[in-house]
Amino acid sequence: MNHPYVAEETQLIHLKSRHELEILRESNLIVHEVLTTLKSMCQPGVTTLELDRVAEDMTRKHRGRPAFKGYHGFPATLCTSVNEEVVHGIPSKRALREGDILSIDYGICYRDYYGDAAVTVPVGKISAELEFLLKITQECLMRGIQQAVPGNHLADISAAIQTHAEIQGFSLVKEFSGHGVGRSLHEEPVVLNYVANGRGIQLKPGLVLAIEPMVNQGTDKVVVLKDGWTVVTKDKKCSAHFEHSVAITEDGPLILSLPPSVK
Repeated sequence: MNHPYVAEETQLIHLKSRHELEILRESNLIVHEVLTTLKSMCQPGVTTLELDRVAEDMTRKHRGRPAFKGYHGFPATLCTSVNEEVVHGIPSKRALREGDILSIDYGICYRDYYGDAAVTVPVGKISAELEFLLKITQECLMRGIQQAVPGNHLADISAAIQTHAEIQGFSLVKEFSGHGVGRSLHEEPVVLNYVANGRGIQLKPGLVLAIEPMVNQGTDKVVVLKDGWTVVTKDKKCSAHFEHSVAITEDGPLILSLPPSVK
């Protein structure tokens, strides 16, 4: 889950110890397991509420707590955002249809540390245009992660994401961002998906970031629906969202929400 851009930092940035990183790794591998199960379920006729029930059941079986449920009043375990919905869609009895794309954002609190990741999934066969949107958004995430090395700055991550999306003709949502993650779901620093003023903080080992580009086919402008949560593109064109939780290490970025065997 992401949050609106906060102009002024209100927390100290906490660098994680090796022990904390081990727990964060465990937490995020559960996230990967749950998202992998949900991806396999994304077929025409399945409702987003069904996905949410499976996610909560798996969370409880791992002795974790859904990170999003109850967070500022959010009513569900998952954020499920279909087509023009960017983020924070609320699971419902809405059935997925052939040709839809579904963004699934999931988080867990496990042993008092948070895991957080997101993926956008095709439902059945999707158009070539949507396949390209998903491909570029995932590439934006990986290019951002490649810049998550000691000595770089936050803006190096932002620039890598923005450059790759815009050169392909896509736009980036600016109202929402990535964030630090650890003992809280949202920690400092804010991780923008575009370059603003300044280079941001310098990246140091022990920093853990949730990097999550939100890429739109059309305008970057978004609106929030009457439910107070669901964010949609203003022009109703589709949006994709991918996210990993990433630790900065001396050896480079460690993707906590991806097993070593998965590339």
